[in-house]
Amino acid sequence: MRVIGLAGWSGAGKTTLLVRLIPVLRARGLRVATLKHAHHAFDVDQPGKDSYRHREAGACEVIVSSSRRTVQIREVAEEARLPDLLRRLGPCDLAVIEGFKREAHPKLEVYRHANGRPPLHPDDARIVAVASDHPFPEAGRPVVPLDAVEAVADIVLARSEPLDAVLERLESQRVESRKVESDGAAD
Repeated sequence: MRVIGLAGWSGAGKTTLLVRLIPVLRARGLRVATLKHAHHAFDVDQPGKDSYRHREAGACEVIVSSSRRTVQIREVAEEARLPDLLRRLGPCDLAVIEGFKREAHPKLEVYRHANGRPPLHPDDARIVAVASDHPFPEAGRPVVPLDAVEAVADIVLARSEPLDAVLERLESQRVESRKVESDGAAD
């Protein structure tokens, strides 16, 4: 399994690009898994469905399974870490992470000028390319138009990294963060 992320501010078009990218990658013969970060409480259940009613009644975990898919909904006390989520993925060729922009995995920045937010790539060496509606001649990495989905697919395949390497870097980042926190606490 190889891993790459799509990172950018809310409203930049990450999801729109991803739903256009997945069929292109599938047409190239890849099994693609996605992992999306949400910044708030969210529901995948629909009110009135049995699983929703189970959870609303107080179940801490609900699994719905059929011959075609399984969904697991778990109430948690703290947010799951990206390495743990990646380890939960089933077999696939490519895992595309939407969000988790502050993590140390390879990322393609999705940038929309109309958002009025600054680009992320000048301050993040893990951004390996940019898909944008705005030119960045000094980006120091490939920049492609947002609607150039085939070019984005080429970049995703060329710049994704093996799962083991990504997990190692994410775990190192966590150790470094803890070290910085403990050093700061000693002051």
